[in-house]
This record gives sequence, structure tokens and C-alpha cells, in this order.
Amino acid sequence: MASRRERSSDVSSRHCSVALLLIDVINRFEFDGSEALLRTARPAADAIARLKARAVAARIPVIYVNDNFGRWRSNFQAIVSHCRAADAPPGARHIVGQLVPTPEDFFVLKPHNSGFYGSVLETLLRHLGARTLVLAGFAADNCVLFTAHDAYLREFRLVVPRDCVASETGARQRQALSVLKETMKADVRDSSQIRFAALRGVSKRRSTG
Repeated sequence: MASRRERSSDVSSRHCSVALLLIDVINRFEFDGSEALLRTARPAADAIARLKARAVAARIPVIYVNDNFGRWRSNFQAIVSHCRAADAPPGARHIVGQLVPTPEDFFVLKPHNSGFYGSVLETLLRHLGARTLVLAGFAADNCVLFTAHDAYLREFRLVVPRDCVASETGARQRQALSVLKETMKADVRDSSQIRFAALRGVSKRRSTG
């Protein structure tokens, strides 16, 4: 049996007060309303890809928080392959290709809307030392919102770049962002205005204050 030190080495080496959560970006978009969501998800995926690249450069841990699509005998790599398969919608394959995870990324499979419900996400975040979470993904008014709600209850600071989330309609997107900002005190500025070094500084002040 592996020692506790061996089991946690990949986490402890990435200890950071900020984490980037990519919610349901590995997706086949095969559900009611998926065509409308896919249209808005394409530009959001472009922004997410740029944000992830900046996070990696700043040594911010990237965590894929993804639905298991009811595939209980599956694992994350199998989910990625399923969503990139030739029979998946072309738009979905394009997004997954843009945002395909690397061996350096973390992942958590979730069975329901919130990334925290029935998953190890909170345990992973505590091991990483994260206090500020940057949330991106699909959909803003569903899984992103539920995950943000549960993160807020756990006293994480929230950043949800408005151009890195998508909903089926503009009205639902605006409503979700309003709830995130007003109810959960989330920072919803554009991703181009997010500075990871500044977020780290805020988290350190919060933890020492």
C-alpha cells in the first residue's frame, strides 16, 4: 500500500491559494437545449482556453469538475474519449479539443449539478490550500451556479469571468451572473481583467488576517 506521503505528493507539490475549476467543459452536448448552449459555448471555450493557458503559466492548479454522464463504470479519460468520438457533434468535438486536459491537470467526476455534491472536490481543494476559486464552464445558470453556491457556503472567494461561462440564452446568462454577483459576492469581470498574482495576494491576506 502506498504511503500517505506518496499518495499526496502530486497534490502537495501544487499547493496554491487559487484554483481554476473548469466545469463540464468535457461534454457531448446531447441533451434538451444543447444546440442553443453549444452556440454560446463556442466563444466561451475560446476565452476559457486563453484563461487556462494563463493559469498554467502562473502555476495555478487546474481542476476539471465534470459530469460522469451516468457512466458509473467509467473514468475521466474514458469520458474525454467518449466526448471526442467520431459520433459526437462536431461543435462538441471542437470544444473538447480546445480544452483537452493534460497530465498536469486534476479532475473530479461529479454525479449531479454541483461539483461538491457526492465528490472529492472539497477534499482536493483543502489539500491544495485553495481559498479563491475561479469558475469557468457550462452552464452558467446550472452547474456553474450550483457549484458556486456550494463553494460560497464553504467560504471560498469566488471569481466567475463572465466571458468564460455560457447559457442557452442571453437572459439566463445575465440572470445567473446577477445572482453570482449579488448573492455569492462573485467577481464577474471579463477574464482579460483577471490577474492571478493579485488573486493570490488577496487569498494570502485573507488567510493571515
